[in-house]
Amino acid sequence: MRRRSLGPRFRWLWTAYAVSSFGTWLGFGAFPLLAILVLHAGPVAVSALAAAGPAVGALVAVPLGPWIEFRRKRPVMVGMDVVRFVALISVPAAYALGWLGFGQLLVVSVIVAAADIAFTSASGAYLKALVPPEDLLVANGRFESTTWTATALGPPLGGAAFGLLGPVTTVVANAVSFLLSALGIRAIGGAEPPPARTAARLRARDLAEGWRFVLTHPGLRPLFFNVLLFNGLIMATEPLLAVLMLGQLGFTPVQYGLAYAVPCLGGLAGSRLTPRLVARFGRHTVLWTSGVLRACWLLALAFLPTGAGGLAYVMVVELGLIFFCSVFNPVLATYRLEQLPADRIARTLSAWSVSTKASIAALTATWGLLAGLTGPRVAIGIAGVLVLVTPFLLPRHDRTPAQPSRTVPSTG
Repeated sequence: MRRRSLGPRFRWLWTAYAVSSFGTWLGFGAFPLLAILVLHAGPVAVSALAAAGPAVGALVAVPLGPWIEFRRKRPVMVGMDVVRFVALISVPAAYALGWLGFGQLLVVSVIVAAADIAFTSASGAYLKALVPPEDLLVANGRFESTTWTATALGPPLGGAAFGLLGPVTTVVANAVSFLLSALGIRAIGGAEPPPARTAARLRARDLAEGWRFVLTHPGLRPLFFNVLLFNGLIMATEPLLAVLMLGQLGFTPVQYGLAYAVPCLGGLAGSRLTPRLVARFGRHTVLWTSGVLRACWLLALAFLPTGAGGLAYVMVVELGLIFFCSVFNPVLATYRLEQLPADRIARTLSAWSVSTKASIAALTATWGLLAGLTGPRVAIGIAGVLVLVTPFLLPRHDRTPAQPSRTVPSTG
């Protein structure tokens, strides 16, 4: 089958996304490693760095959604890439001068988290204007496959670079990737339509408009709560799984890296299959089925054995989980964009991202405390049982309104 072309402007956007994704995953875990190995921070400080940065960043990002809504999206994307570059490059600069401290890592993580949300909001609105509606699923599938490819390759290469080339190498690579992404987005070219309206000042009602739209939409509302609970529980168990594998079960860091990276190939396969599955079975059927099947794997990790069999076991479980997530995610992203009116895209995507990050931070902190009381295996098991509830939050029938409100032309 001949690969469908979405045009040169999309290719520039996709290239920019790929570069920044590989940079992000190459630098994955760099801040905790710097905190532990360079600043000699303890577990409480490292946990605070992991949870507080994204949580505060999400809070900072709340007014950014409506601010982005009424501005051209491509300059916002370039600006957020530059902000992330400047914030991240300050870390190796401070390290070289002997000034690096824990406070700087925390501030940088907050800035990057807020800029991530702002970029995602602007890029979603920009993608909807750039790609015809019938190609949105293909575009989101390509982004999803790129994400899982970067996830599979980035952390192992980043770990090797950290050990061989120094502790700030991957931070430099991550920072440069955002600068290259900004250049790629600028290269897209073409005229961008003016925003839906220009706001002289931010109104109080603009802050809540994104949540208001999601919570009153019959199709998006159940999906929103499903994503909050599912993503929060999955991410909350990641550090517990690391403690279980590296501490109690005696897996080596190399084995842990393989257990994390190899199953991402399932994400690549699932995202590439998604358009064909939707064409054959229909969007709602694929969304509901993949949403149910992705919830069936986490509980199995509570029974993870040791040794070579345990390594194979965790790879198979993670492969199944990631495969169905990679089918669900692009279908959800496409459906969400299709339902959003042009004058509320950025605010709604921002509200969705802020809520997701807040949910992950809250559940990660809660499950850390739970693991301290019960042990990581029991805490993972409890999360696995709760994840089995998430399919009941999925809409069993297609609740798409017959005529979604599209009051103004796309803002680009």
